[in-house]
Amino acid sequence: MSIKTEDDFKKFVEEASSKDGYKRALGFGIARVDFGQKNEDKVLQATYPIINWQENYASATVFIEALKNSGIDVDFSGSEFVADLSKEFATKALEIFTPYIDDAIGDAHKNIQVVKHLEQMVDEDNYRVCFIFEDDAPHSVEAVYLKLQALSTAKAKLRSLNLNGAFGLLSNVAWSGNTPIELDWLRDNEIELKMIGEYPYIDSVDKFPRYLQHIIPADNTRVLDTSKVRFGAQLAGGTTVMPGASYINFNAGTLGAVMVEGRISSSAIVGAGSDVGGGASILGVLSGTDGNPISIGENTLLGANSTTGIPLGDGCIVDAGLSILAGTKITITDEEIAKIIAVNKDAKITNTIKAEKLQSLNGIHFRADSISGQIQARRSTREIKLNEELH
Repeated sequence: MSIKTEDDFKKFVEEASSKDGYKRALGFGIARVDFGQKNEDKVLQATYPIINWQENYASATVFIEALKNSGIDVDFSGSEFVADLSKEFATKALEIFTPYIDDAIGDAHKNIQVVKHLEQMVDEDNYRVCFIFEDDAPHSVEAVYLKLQALSTAKAKLRSLNLNGAFGLLSNVAWSGNTPIELDWLRDNEIELKMIGEYPYIDSVDKFPRYLQHIIPADNTRVLDTSKVRFGAQLAGGTTVMPGASYINFNAGTLGAVMVEGRISSSAIVGAGSDVGGGASILGVLSGTDGNPISIGENTLLGANSTTGIPLGDGCIVDAGLSILAGTKITITDEEIAKIIAVNKDAKITNTIKAEKLQSLNGIHFRADSISGQIQARRSTREIKLNEELH
């Protein structure tokens, strides 16, 4: 059909998306793909200028129809589908987008901007489209990167996506800026590259790129060392990640302005206004929590070199150097129990209790008695506030 008006476009989308077997995509995007230098069919990285996640379903319909018109039928039977793109695809897609072409500037109709650039590319072999129809374990590098992008752009909530098997799909490569380089290729060409002075500067060797290689953070967000945040992490506006002992893994991050000078392990989440002190460590699901993901509440302080292995509520304090794990024995006086229950109405607390029984409660101060060495819990009397000028 000829698509000249917005009504024509809407009619096209309605008809195309109602065909038998059509499945709405959970997420989709067009990516520039980096292949191996030695193994030319191996995908090392997929870079998405934009992605759509549970949004802009009409654009997905356009892409699916443009693929069909360029000789590629989308297979809806699996949880995901990946296809190579061509200039013919771009031309067909732009024909369908005709009513919106003149408006495709700035933040409007970003998918059209992507397709326009694709049509102008001389080398069209490095571009693919990926559709994710169901949140199953990913089956392709393109799907892994799309999900990591969804997390890092906060289009998907932390801990909400299935990333099982992602490590097995990604290659361990040398990263030189935004370029992934196969280690075998470096070994094969090491002598020549070094002799002619073209051996690349290697930033890291990892399966994941760095957060800042793919994500532009909010204006009031600071990352002082690019190696400290992994792609797939999520940084809310106002977060500051200091150099030194700080680190934020993938599928972990912050929900508001947070000072990060310690380690936020995979699947750990920190609430707004909290402070992860220098060298402090929040354990991840693979590092001692028995698969229990750790959430830290708002306005909570984790002291320098402390270790937290249980979820904490709002307004808590873990003193410097303390290790609070699920099995840690905590001593609480009757007076402090009453104060804690006053802000945690349904809490069941005894004088000697395992730390796991205090998880997610608000207003608890964990400290060590300097004489007896006992780890104690008290009702916190301090309000943790970040420096507004820094966040």
